Amino acid sequence: MGSGCRPRRRRGHRRRGAAHRPTRCAAGRDAARRTRIIPRDRRNPGLTVTPHEHDGHTEHGVHSGHAHTAPDDACAPAASARSVAEQLAHVLAQVTALPPVRLPLDEARGLVLAEDVRSATDTPPFDNSAMDGYAVRRADLLGASETTPITLPVIADLAAGTAENPQIGPGQVARIMTGAPIPDGADAVVPIENTDQGRYSVIVRVPPQPAAHIRRAGDDAHAGDTVLRAGLQLWPTRIAAAASAGTGTVLVHPAPRVAVISTGSELVVPGEPTRRGQIPDSNSFLLAAAVAEAGGIPLRVGAVPDDDDTLRNLLTRLAGTVDAIVLSGGVSVGAYDVVKAVLAPLGTVGFGPVKMQPGKPQGFGRWPAAADGAAGPLIFALPGNPVSAYVSFEVFVRPALRRMLGHTSIQRSRVQAVVADGWSSPQGRAQYMPVVIEADGDRTLARRAARGGSGSHLVASLGQATAFAVVPEDTTRVVAGDTVTVLLTTLAD
Repeated sequence: MGSGCRPRRRRGHRRRGAAHRPTRCAAGRDAARRTRIIPRDRRNPGLTVTPHEHDGHTEHGVHSGHAHTAPDDACAPAASARSVAEQLAHVLAQVTALPPVRLPLDEARGLVLAEDVRSATDTPPFDNSAMDGYAVRRADLLGASETTPITLPVIADLAAGTAENPQIGPGQVARIMTGAPIPDGADAVVPIENTDQGRYSVIVRVPPQPAAHIRRAGDDAHAGDTVLRAGLQLWPTRIAAAASAGTGTVLVHPAPRVAVISTGSELVVPGEPTRRGQIPDSNSFLLAAAVAEAGGIPLRVGAVPDDDDTLRNLLTRLAGTVDAIVLSGGVSVGAYDVVKAVLAPLGTVGFGPVKMQPGKPQGFGRWPAAADGAAGPLIFALPGNPVSAYVSFEVFVRPALRRMLGHTSIQRSRVQAVVADGWSSPQGRAQYMPVVIEADGDRTLARRAARGGSGSHLVASLGQATAFAVVPEDTTRVVAGDTVTVLLTTLAD
């Protein structure tokens, strides 16, 4: 786990009589222990309800809707689970930069260039003054000093933006403002503070240096020079560079339009009254904000009930209007997994476990292609618990959105930090622990954001986290003083 980490691995147990004992996966054993038979329901005669402990459907473990998932799914062999790296590679293999579009500069802020920007003219396009002062012939002022000042007539007053070009003859000067073109005949500028600031005549007490305070045409760039390379994000300073090069429009990769949907009949709009069994929808707000922070354009649809037809109709309407759809909830092995029920039969969206905690159940693929052959939007089906959803977004969705934007660097920054307080981690699953990053002298400390650790429902505590500590699959215990890799997600206030 990096320098200084002391991973704790579980000891192997002796297996007695394994050859004579029927095998059952862990999920099956747990389910068998938890299964309870309830009276036959008139609508579902003979229904057996098996409570599932997973992070795949709702925001706080509340279930409602229709049963879809076969119980056999719960016993998928461990070998079928992908590692985080394998799942990310699977996602990115289907993601490319969006086709470029040409936009005015003021609409391209934050986007990534799809072609080089070249200067249309010399920058600056003409010799101009770097100071407020007087354009002079240097030879006229070589003898100027505090004791022997020289007085010269002012024949013109040149403001920035003027097209005037008076000829400066011997013994003449022109008052000039910063940015104004240097008039013919002048070969230096005397700063205004070295004069008496006269308007019709001026007294100069300090002789100028050769070409003093003159910015030459092409000092910054020449016509045809490359000012910005393709692949650069258009920060404010780069927008300015493109503008100064005479570029009014740029070819950029557009921001992906991303629909964000929470599923669950228990979800209500935040701020509205709730009855027993209902909770506020936090995921759609969380994920829409994360899309915007990543550079995408979120379309927050909000919560939809656990109804196949409702979700299917919604996705059909959205398919031709967005580049990606992010859903949360309904992707695991529970009885009400509407997302999986709607998308799995399409054959273009796959579901399966990933060796991570939280965030084990994942779904990814595309909506089927349109009749004209146009590719459907990417589909990201994330677990429903908030921490699981956010971890999944950071690990899989955000890198994909960054690639769609045309970025070459698509990952968050990672640093090494010293653990302030220890915790346990599940065997065989990479753990993402929400932590707060703190400075401690020359060390960086990682402290758990919540006493509950990485519990997938701890959304209030998630708001305190500024990073995720990433614990490898083979580590089961992290103790104070260990060094961990930390995925930075938020700048500290």
